[in-house]
Amino acid sequence: MSNELLLEIGTEEIPAAFIPKALNDMSSLIRKALTDERISYGTIRTFGTPRRLCLAVADVAERQEDQLIEKLGPAKRVSFDSQGNPTKAALGFAKGQGVDISEVGTLSTDKGEYLCIRKHISGQDSASLLPEILSRLVASLSFKKSMRWGDLDFRFARPIHWILALYGGAVVPFRIETIESGNLSRGHRFMKPEAFPVSNLSEYLEGTRDHFVMVDPGERKRIILEEARKAAAAVSGRILENGDLLETVTYLVEYPTVVCGSFDRKYLDLPGEVLTTSMMSHQKYFPVVDSAGQLLPNTLARDPAVVKRGNEKVIRARLSDAQFFFEEDQKTPLEDRVEGLQQVVFHTLLGTSYEKVQRFRKLAAYIAERIGPSLKDRVDRASLLAKADLDTQMVGEFSELQGIMGREYALLAGEDPAVAKAIYEHYLPVTAGGNLPETHEGAIVSIADKMDTIAGFFGVRLVPTGTADPYALRRQALGIINIILEKRYPLMLEDLVSTSLAILDGKMTRPAEETAKDVLEFFRGRLENMLISQGHPQDVVSAVLAAGFSDLVQVIQKIEAMETFKTHPAYEPLAIAFKRAGNILKEFGNGRIEPSLFNLEEEILLHSTFIETRDKVLQALQKEDYPAALLELAALREPIDRFFGSVMVMVEEEAIRFNRLSLLEALFSLFRRIADFSKIVTAS
Repeated sequence: MSNELLLEIGTEEIPAAFIPKALNDMSSLIRKALTDERISYGTIRTFGTPRRLCLAVADVAERQEDQLIEKLGPAKRVSFDSQGNPTKAALGFAKGQGVDISEVGTLSTDKGEYLCIRKHISGQDSASLLPEILSRLVASLSFKKSMRWGDLDFRFARPIHWILALYGGAVVPFRIETIESGNLSRGHRFMKPEAFPVSNLSEYLEGTRDHFVMVDPGERKRIILEEARKAAAAVSGRILENGDLLETVTYLVEYPTVVCGSFDRKYLDLPGEVLTTSMMSHQKYFPVVDSAGQLLPNTLARDPAVVKRGNEKVIRARLSDAQFFFEEDQKTPLEDRVEGLQQVVFHTLLGTSYEKVQRFRKLAAYIAERIGPSLKDRVDRASLLAKADLDTQMVGEFSELQGIMGREYALLAGEDPAVAKAIYEHYLPVTAGGNLPETHEGAIVSIADKMDTIAGFFGVRLVPTGTADPYALRRQALGIINIILEKRYPLMLEDLVSTSLAILDGKMTRPAEETAKDVLEFFRGRLENMLISQGHPQDVVSAVLAAGFSDLVQVIQKIEAMETFKTHPAYEPLAIAFKRAGNILKEFGNGRIEPSLFNLEEEILLHSTFIETRDKVLQALQKEDYPAALLELAALREPIDRFFGSVMVMVEEEAIRFNRLSLLEALFSLFRRIADFSKIVTAS
């Protein structure tokens, strides 16, 4: 037999961002607890609103599964004497297990026969175990921030007001501090707050709905989106849809009702991002736009119509403040605000934002010189003004608008549009996989700013760990990689890192050489993870990166060439040969080949083929034609196979051994111009 398990934790309003994780944790915790206790179960469902976290488990068995436990003891040969009487070892084992020696059996294993006790443990009733399981589950829920209330020691996201806990319709009795579990749930705090009894999930879902609570987040999300679209259409618009906002609003309400509000058209003169940030980030409203994507003086909120006027008053005040900031900020040109950045701390170990600007301004000039000298003036201007909006009132109030306001103020002041756009773009990408800078100016300043940040934090030993990356260095490294690849910039990572560290010299607390090594390894890890996640074979990625990764554009070209070459008959034999060569060459450095010392046909053939092939390979590499280079290298397959089949490399005569090792090293080095073939996974 099986029964339904239902748990609801009723609370004060939990922050919307905490709820999805809490529901996932509840599902994981109950799954583990029931499995550990050998209680079979069916489907697990979770529900949640700001005031309740709910868990429902179908088909929970009435009893634990029985358990057969086998305990091995000493070997049989030491457990009985020559007359067959139990020894102290056997008697001690039986006593330790709480059984008579007559109940001890034997078990044959690969290592021989051993004493064994088999215990059959009958399962307990699930109802007797669930109080401990559920109380432990509630206590195990963790939140980014939690609190105590009253004089209690218990911590939770918000104070708990009630607990509903049922198994098979009966209350599962347990207590969390002063709160005892029962069979009562409660309705919407304002619309129908009274308690109501529940005996199963069906009654719970019906009862909560009757009391103006939709416990299913998926249903709330669907209704919010549908009703918002309808309300926007009624004013000839459409909502500016945003998945993060929809997710947040879903967990802000228990019973969503959409209402269309409005604001004065004069505020449409503000930059669109100012309006949307104020509405979406601060007020959790959905902006309404027309068919061309232009904002309309309407907002959609999840509040009932009775508070429409209140919401309109709030948004009016918000936009009035924004308009004031917008007008006041324009009274001081961006260039005049650069000095103000000396009062803005970037990081206590790395100085002010003003110092940071001067650093990445130099790095940006270095990059521009290599990409296009004609860009230098615009890149320098964009670098100088890139952080100036941090000194504005608008960004002080709406930090999400950094870069956006810099662009807007630059345009209003008559700056070159390319400079204005670069001010905005230097923050891109904002998220992993986000939009990249479109302009060269924006891309160059973005690379410079991000590289200064990464090199700086590594230089003062503030590096990401497995669980923490407080300065988003991983995202910024990926941003640099993706910008360089998307723009196909001929930039060397090693040069960027060393130049950035040289500019940072006065701030560093560790040797530059050591820092550069760690920064490059950090980039290698990000690049490797990115390439593998994109579907490139792991062994090919490892092989190419082992041959060098400073030129990111060449890395991609080499990987693509290697993937094509995988179908060539020479691919796997060459990989096998180079695994062997790699093992032989582990303790060998570089040596000069002396052709006169070759005396076997196979080594003479390999050397002559190598000389002939090397020139063709180097010509192909000069043109960055990696497929052609690999096809030329394929010609070495047969001579290499014959060499390893007939030639002993590690002979006693030192000169001959050294010469053969030098030949292998030359071959290995030529192949490593593209990839380290010894890292290729082979079938044999």
